[in-house]
This record gives sequence, C-alpha cells and structure tokens, in this order.
Amino acid sequence: MTIDFAFIFEALIEISKVLPLTLFMTVTPVILGILIGIIVAFVRIQQIKILAPMLNFYVSFFRGTPIIMHIMLVYFGIPIVVDVIAKALKIEYQSSSIPILFFVILALTLSAGAYASEIIRSGILSVPKGQLEAAYAVGLTFSQAMRRYILPQAFSKSIPNFTNVFIGFLHATSLAFFLSVKELTGVANIVASINLKFLEAFIAVGLIYWSVSAIVEWLAHRIEKRVTAYSKGGI
Repeated sequence: MTIDFAFIFEALIEISKVLPLTLFMTVTPVILGILIGIIVAFVRIQQIKILAPMLNFYVSFFRGTPIIMHIMLVYFGIPIVVDVIAKALKIEYQSSSIPILFFVILALTLSAGAYASEIIRSGILSVPKGQLEAAYAVGLTFSQAMRRYILPQAFSKSIPNFTNVFIGFLHATSLAFFLSVKELTGVANIVASINLKFLEAFIAVGLIYWSVSAIVEWLAHRIEKRVTAYSKGGI
C-alpha cells in the first residue's frame, strides 16, 4: 500500500470548501454559550433561589454526558415538543421544516453554555474580593465594577480555558455527520468513499483541523497578552 500524496492535495481543496460551515458551527455555539455561561455563572454565584438548583443540574448534566448524546436528544426531542405546541396552539407548522443544522447548533450551544459557565464562574471567583470593595470605594456600582473591572480580569484568566473549549467544539462539529450534515469530517468521508482513498482523505482533513487549531491557539495567545496588560492597568 502506498500513499497518494497528489490526492491528499486534491482532497484538501475539496474538503476545505466546507470549512466556512464548520467554523460557523463552532463560532456560533461558543459565542452563544459564553452569553449563557455569564448568566448561569452569576445565578450560581449569587445562589438565587429556585434558579440556582435548576442551573446546577443543567451544568452537571451537560458536562457529565457526551456531546453526541446532546445532539441526538435535541434532534429527536425538540421536534416532538414543537409539534405538540403547534397542535395545542392550532398553528399549521411542521417540525420537519426545521433545518437539521439548527438542531446541531442548538445542542452545541447548550453544551458550550454549561462548560463556559464553569470557566466564567471560576474566573470570577479567582478575583480577590478586596478588589470589588476597592471598586466600590471609588464610587462604582456593582454592575459597573463587574463590567469594568472584575469581568475583564476573569476573562483574561479564562482565555486558555476558552481556547480549549473552542478547539474542543471545533472537533465536536464532526459529530454532525451522524445527522448527514456535510462538515469537514463528513465531506472527508464522502471524498474517501468515492475515490477509495481513506488514508489520504483523512490525512487531508486532519491537516485542516490541526491548521485551524494552531491559528486559534496563536490568536488566543496574542489576545491573552493584550487583555492581561489592560487588566494590570487597574480601575
């Protein structure tokens, strides 16, 4: 058995055509997940009654179960809920009209929210309480202190963890192939099956994943240096 290096280059070009879709499936859940994570983290830190136990369960469940299971639960469960609601409200709407991509992004977003909430919560708790008191001393309100002082420090300390989450969810998008979404791994499998050159196709897709991950790590390192320098500037 020999490796067809020329085909690796051909597969690289063909597979990279769906890179924008894969990046969309990665960036969207991570950004929405961070927004969810901020809300969840604050509720859990403040120990708000009723909400805190519910969100504790949400975080524990999504961090304690595999992402492929989240995708399957959302894909098979949400349509049932949508159809029941549409029937109850007498709305002519079929869940079959919902794009499969929506289910994948929803499942990844819920997973990302659970992971992001723990990262943000630990980041906030790592900031000494005395710094919040110092912010109060210069006349800042709680929300101003959080937005202008505590959260920037928490995020600067959390950048390496967010980088890991981003790369992890980049790889998790490959699970969408189970629902016939043609992202990087899905197209690699199709290209390999058509040409019967599996090793070359998966070497090509591996190079794409590795290249994107390396770029993200480089960008994260640059951002971390800038944010850390800003945070050291004080109030």
